[in-house]
Amino acid sequence: MLRNRCRGVFAIAPWLFLMGVLALASSSLSSAFGQDEEEPATEKPVAKATDAGDAADPAAEAESQSMLMWLIETSGLIGAIILVISIFFVHRVVTLFLEFRPEIVAPPDLLEQIEGLLTKRDYNGVYQAAKKSESALGQLLIAGMTAMSSGLGEAREAMDRTGEAITVHMEKRISLLAVIGSLGPMIGLLGTLKGMIGAFSGIALSGTQLKASQVAGNISEALVLTFEGVAISVPAIYLFALFKDRVSTLTVDVQNLSDELIRKMHAAAHSKTAPPQA
Repeated sequence: MLRNRCRGVFAIAPWLFLMGVLALASSSLSSAFGQDEEEPATEKPVAKATDAGDAADPAAEAESQSMLMWLIETSGLIGAIILVISIFFVHRVVTLFLEFRPEIVAPPDLLEQIEGLLTKRDYNGVYQAAKKSESALGQLLIAGMTAMSSGLGEAREAMDRTGEAITVHMEKRISLLAVIGSLGPMIGLLGTLKGMIGAFSGIALSGTQLKASQVAGNISEALVLTFEGVAISVPAIYLFALFKDRVSTLTVDVQNLSDELIRKMHAAAHSKTAPPQA
């Protein structure tokens, strides 16, 4: 129970980190926009004091809307690509959390059914129950029972080969998380280069007079896209390591369980055929 709680805390840790970083960036952007809007306040202090109560809410709403639109416009096409990757990343993580569970890899009802059939020495029923199940435990039992005629050693080797194939299949499912973790900063770097090229080209083509807003817009684009790329990369790398550890734990547990069941089956078969002792 304690182990499952610790896994749950570690699983939500990257999301808490991402939310904190987003909150920090949002507060920074809000302060930046607030400083820009406070400049004309020195011209009409009396009017601002009298109308502060009426204009507070519309100003805050306009500020939030302008900040959101600025973020969307600054991100551009590269930001849209990062958004699509983020949606796919969240979908894949939720799917993996639902699939990589002990009750999915080794269903308790299948284990209970097999235990009952082994008590009755109904080996054909055990084979049929394992064949109907699409779980890893069912696949391992089918491989072991198929090679049982050649001896217990051959059955265990067949289960080991099947276990390796299951492990490779599960690791293939989580490999996309590593790809996203590596691809996120690269896409952010592409946005960084695009923004810096725009900034320096603006400086080069400005002539004698240069507007700070032209350079600041391109630099903001570079920083925002870099932030978005890193923000998706950090949880992707962490969750890849988390799922890799979970795959190793699940495959070892289900292989040990299937090996125990095959040993019981082999022992029961030999005790049934053994000659009675006087």
